[in-house]
Amino acid sequence: MDPLIIPASEGRAVKVSDGASLRIITPKGAQAADFFAYNAEVISEWLSPMHTWVLNRSIKPREGHELISRFRRPMLTFEKDGASGVHDMMLAACDQFRYEQYGHQGPHPSCSENLQTAMRREGYEIDVVPQPINFFTNTFIDADANLTSPPNPVPPGAYVELRAHMDLICVISSCPFDLAIPDWQINSESGVSELIVELIQ
Repeated sequence: MDPLIIPASEGRAVKVSDGASLRIITPKGAQAADFFAYNAEVISEWLSPMHTWVLNRSIKPREGHELISRFRRPMLTFEKDGASGVHDMMLAACDQFRYEQYGHQGPHPSCSENLQTAMRREGYEIDVVPQPINFFTNTFIDADANLTSPPNPVPPGAYVELRAHMDLICVISSCPFDLAIPDWQINSESGVSELIVELIQ
C-alpha cells in the first residue's frame, strides 16, 4: 500500500492483516494520533487500553508491550517506538461536548466523529467510542494524581510501529484539539498537522 496521508483534524480506517505491521508517522512532530483497532471479523471486539494497563502494569504503552482487546486477547504488539515513549492511554477521545465544556462555540472536528465517519465508510455504524491509545501525546500525572498535558516534545518524523495478531480494522485520527487551555496543549503550538500511515506486509 502507498503511504496514506491523514489530513489535519481528520481520520481514516486501514485494514491490517494478521502478521502485518502498521507504521504511524508525525511528519511535522507533536501531532497526537488517536488510535483505535477492531477485530475485522467481529467489531464488537476492540482494542482496550484499560485491559492493556493491567497486562503490562503500565498506563503508557511501551516498546515490546502487547496491546489487548476488551476480551483480553492479543491484538497488536508495539514493536518500535520512534517517539521516546511520549504516548498516552488516559485521555478519552475528544468530542463535541468536550469542546463545548471548554467554551468553544459551534461545531468542532473531533476524534470521536472521525472514528464514526471512518467506520461508516467501512460499512459499520458504531454506538460506542472506545478509549483510544493516544500516540505522540504528552501527559503527566503528579504525586497527587493531577493530570496535565505539558508542551508536546515529539520531534518531526517520529513514528510508532505495531504488528497485528489478527485481521484488524484500525482507525487513526489526527487529533483536532487546538484550543488554548493552560497545562493542556496536546498538539504543537503551531497547530494541528497531518499524519502518515504505512502498511508493512
